[in-house]
Amino acid sequence: MAATTETKGWIGARLLRKEDARHLLGASTFTGDVRVPGLKDVAFVRSQFAHGLLNSVVKPDGLETSVFSAADFPDLKSIDGGPELPSFRTAPYHAFAREKVHFVGQIIAACLAPTRGAAEDIADQVYADIEPRPAVVDMVEALEPGAEILHEGFPDNAFIHATVSEGDIAAIAARAEVEMRRSFRMNRQATVSLEGRGVLAYWDHRLDELVVYLSTQGAHMMRIGLSLALGLPEHKLHVIAPDVGGGFGGKNRLMPEEVAVCAIALKTGQPVRWIEDRREHLIASVHCREHHYDLTLYAEKSGRILGLKGEVHIDAGAYSLWPSGPFMEASMAARNLPGPYQMQALHVETHTVATNKAPMGPYRGVARPGACYAIERAVDELAHKLGMEPADVRRINLVTPDQMPYRTIGGLRLDNGDYPRALDMVRDMVDLPAIRRRQAEGETDGRRIGVGFAVYTEQSGHGAAEWMKRKSRIVPGYESCTARVLPDGSMLLLVGIQNHGQGLETSLAQIAAHELTLDPAFISVRYGDTALTPFGFGTFASRSTVFSGGAVAKATRLVAEKARRIGAHLMQTEYEETRLEDGAVHGPSGKVPLAEIARAANVRQEFLPAGMSPLLEATATYEPEESGGFFSYGAHAVVVAVDPETGVTSLLDYAIAEDCGTMINPLIVDGQIIGGVAQGIGTALYEEIPYDPDGQPLATTFGDYMVPCAPELPKLRIAHLITPAHGTEYGVKGMGEGGAIAPPAAISNAVCDALHGLGVIIRETPLTPRRVSDAVAEAEERRAAVSLKEEVPA
Repeated sequence: MAATTETKGWIGARLLRKEDARHLLGASTFTGDVRVPGLKDVAFVRSQFAHGLLNSVVKPDGLETSVFSAADFPDLKSIDGGPELPSFRTAPYHAFAREKVHFVGQIIAACLAPTRGAAEDIADQVYADIEPRPAVVDMVEALEPGAEILHEGFPDNAFIHATVSEGDIAAIAARAEVEMRRSFRMNRQATVSLEGRGVLAYWDHRLDELVVYLSTQGAHMMRIGLSLALGLPEHKLHVIAPDVGGGFGGKNRLMPEEVAVCAIALKTGQPVRWIEDRREHLIASVHCREHHYDLTLYAEKSGRILGLKGEVHIDAGAYSLWPSGPFMEASMAARNLPGPYQMQALHVETHTVATNKAPMGPYRGVARPGACYAIERAVDELAHKLGMEPADVRRINLVTPDQMPYRTIGGLRLDNGDYPRALDMVRDMVDLPAIRRRQAEGETDGRRIGVGFAVYTEQSGHGAAEWMKRKSRIVPGYESCTARVLPDGSMLLLVGIQNHGQGLETSLAQIAAHELTLDPAFISVRYGDTALTPFGFGTFASRSTVFSGGAVAKATRLVAEKARRIGAHLMQTEYEETRLEDGAVHGPSGKVPLAEIARAANVRQEFLPAGMSPLLEATATYEPEESGGFFSYGAHAVVVAVDPETGVTSLLDYAIAEDCGTMINPLIVDGQIIGGVAQGIGTALYEEIPYDPDGQPLATTFGDYMVPCAPELPKLRIAHLITPAHGTEYGVKGMGEGGAIAPPAAISNAVCDALHGLGVIIRETPLTPRRVSDAVAEAEERRAAVSLKEEVPA
């Protein structure tokens, strides 16, 4: 490997990802690839009712020892999540349903057999006596008087009600020239990682510990949760996350299947495994995205936005997941509603609502795709109301570089950047005037062309104070790294972060290589093993490069300092006269390779300076200076063609201008953006889990749940602004979620722009062909009704 000529070091080098070789060769080891002698598979018996009283579980005759239910684990603790707030209501979430079931897919029993097929045969013979209760399906209707109450002791179906209020919204409303009220809805999705969830557990008698292979985003965190649920001390829990095929937030919560498998392994003394199938994933894994916004926007006739008020409903599903539950979704949605726009007042009532659906968890972007969708759609509708170009209305309201750092009316501190320039860049990239000319000319095939914009912010790398303000049960305020140089001069980095597709093996190696002037090919990154790596919180919230990269930088600098001292001693010169370059310590008249220094430090201590301890390694933790985080941002512009008759939307052009500060590896940055946009396209056009009035999910296979594939993805054009962060190593910012935040808003705006002349109204995602064609038909009916009324004489 070699750095490109674009950079003087490894920071900024466009290296191919180290980890891709094994994946492309099919040589990876995922949880499903792990084999243990005597392994047995689990199949779960799941509720077929959304809501009901669980009167009994009847095991099949002769197979009683192969079936497990709540009665077999009286000491198993519930896995409750949520903030440490008195106002937050917690409902115990047990690994096995007790007394009641609260969503289709909830675990009632587990069946054990030598194969998954045999376990499923046993599951078919288990009888669960459930007395159905009315299902609560709609998050807004769930709070109306007379609604069925899901959880005992709850006065209504909300986990929490909260208000985000800044400025005098009443005064703004009184003087506003324009008042516009709109409702927007983002519908429910699953996280759909390429690898589903999976867990394997067995008791290791030699080490006297429960070994748990787990597809997770944070092995150390899951050890804490499993310890709480099982009542097992953490030193007797060894959690290993092997290769993980995507997570996107869905593998960042402790789930009942994982607790159940561990409990069965402890009870039976046998190795036990469960690998999620796609139907289980769609009905019972982490769900996400379901938001409802009822907003009133206040503005001047010039297009200047003054304030925003309204209500936000979040459908959290039946339970709150450990550790943090669904509470952050509503808080982040409300605080991010102003986006990067200047406003004087914000007043939002938030409701995190319990319904008879699978629990909500984090998914790439966490609330911000919904908030971005709501405010960006509102900006477009304001522009239409005023007869202005939507891009111009954005330009009028965007925070400017000279205002940085800027505290939004939602209380977020935008640290730096040039938001108007990002908008101008994508506007030019798609050639807005040319699109407007094309619209005026019309399409020969009857399709209609539209263009949509969205500007987003991405809070990344936020530290301890932010999590303490949220009253989180876990405060992920730091990451750690042990940097270890081996006797031959090669290096191990042991980190608490988890790589599941982000390219962290490459990026972290580049950081260490930069500090030690080594080739990244000689650096191995190890993670995902609680017995091997220093403690860490895992990968989520666009934090990995900021936190883990910072820890790697600090640890390797300590190693570099010691290496220079040893090198100075070996060359009989002063430390101040040495430097690290090309993998060696250089002095005034010579150099010592790092391999020779490592040999002295590890196996030939007689060559060390007097009083110096052996080994060439260091452990460091990293906490960012700015606890509120560092804001990546960007603008998306998309051009679409919509067939009004079929409702089919085609993406013709997609432009992105983004700023994530200093890029450790621009290739990886682009890859993360492309992956995020693909998921955002899914939110915008394809992915949805609807429920019928009885709480039955209606998309339980990939025959019903649509995801974008390669043919549906346009060629993305990406431009980079680079505004280094103040307060992080190298000026980096997190950027893993940004690509997914803006597409639902930009694509929806483009579709609505294409159909604006027809009077079409669409204010929810996804914009499926049926939803679009129905909206066109409804607009035609409205026009016909108006025309008929005008023809009837007075």
